[in-house]
Amino acid sequence: MQVLVRDNNVDQALRVLKKKMQREGIFREMKQRKAYEKPSVRKAREKAEAVRRARKQARKTAIREGLIAAPKPKPRFGAGAPRRPGGSPFAPSAAPSVNTAS
Repeated sequence: MQVLVRDNNVDQALRVLKKKMQREGIFREMKQRKAYEKPSVRKAREKAEAVRRARKQARKTAIREGLIAAPKPKPRFGAGAPRRPGGSPFAPSAAPSVNTAS
């Protein structure tokens, strides 16, 4: 695996490396290899992973063919929605100015 470091920006290169490692599943494999896994447990885990992949593929195929409805998209926080619980999009960000013309 190779990551280019541009303008001596090591932080960005580390972020890119971590993202690549995450995508490749290296962190998951390191966690599994940390301790010994019995062959029977390994077979059961691999079978469960295969079942999960097959179900996911079947679900995607069924959605594509229109047999089942696609899941609702998760709400995205836009310009009008509050980002934190309890925050109001209509709350003033600064104290309102009072116009005192005499």
